[in-house]
Amino acid sequence: MRHSLFGAKARLETFPARTVRFISPFPDGSGPDVAAHIVADRLAARWKQKVVVDALPGDNGFLAAGVLKQAAPTGYDLLVADVGHLSISTSVFTNLPYDAQADFTPVCGLYRTSFFIVVGAGSPIHSVKDLVAAAAANPGKITYGSNSVGGPTHLGAAQVESVTGTKMSHVSFQETSELFKAVSTGAVDWALGSLATAGPLLRAGKLRLIAVADDARSALFPDVPTFEQSGGRKNVIVRSWVAVMAPQGTPVATVAFLNRSLVDVLGESEVAEKFAAYGFVPYPIAPVTLASLIESETVFYAHMVRRTGANAVCVDSA
Repeated sequence: MRHSLFGAKARLETFPARTVRFISPFPDGSGPDVAAHIVADRLAARWKQKVVVDALPGDNGFLAAGVLKQAAPTGYDLLVADVGHLSISTSVFTNLPYDAQADFTPVCGLYRTSFFIVVGAGSPIHSVKDLVAAAAANPGKITYGSNSVGGPTHLGAAQVESVTGTKMSHVSFQETSELFKAVSTGAVDWALGSLATAGPLLRAGKLRLIAVADDARSALFPDVPTFEQSGGRKNVIVRSWVAVMAPQGTPVATVAFLNRSLVDVLGESEVAEKFAAYGFVPYPIAPVTLASLIESETVFYAHMVRRTGANAVCVDSA
């Protein structure tokens, strides 16, 4: 028995013996992509081994998820995915080509982030009260955008519509850059955005934040009120999180090693500072906690899809 345990430990200590790959469904240069690179660089320094980020954007994350689903369960291929890929898609898409809970093994949370209601700098909308009034006076004419059908920003905006009892129109974009350019010019009236997605045009003075979709003000923007404080009857809470997943069947010891490494890296002050520039808060949670989060969020968003009627825009992934 002692010999067997020693052998298992020795095998674990050789990991990683070659390049580790983060498969990402996010475009190069996007917030999640940048976060993945930050963590990959710190892991490479810690492990003395190459760690790469392989961006496979598009197709609602199906391509990246499919690659992980087919990968060997060795820990050398990992997926960086958000709440949309892991908990929302199952209620939005028919014939989803993967099952997040059956095909993947949770490794660790990466970060959490909050969303703001964003309008163009020249918009006449300065508060949630203004937004509700405009929507009530012009049913179906006020537009909100999102960068993915059924993603957290789409469902969150639909939640705003539901909570305020108004009728607005959804406009879908392929890329966040296109979305916020449209908001900045007034082609789209508003959208939910994070510091990572809306930040460049916000810093350029082309966008304005009117409320944070959370239960408390953001430490990054303490002058921006919550949804309720800005004139909503109650707070609308829209948050996102990104996590690291491995193929189902990855050895428990390897998952534990990866989790410990990620927890250590996410605890570094340098990483926290770099994340903060994008509005990201490190989220170093255990695999079992991540598994429970995915399950509970799947239930929550299934209810949200039904309640908001967002499933009316479901598309077939096949």
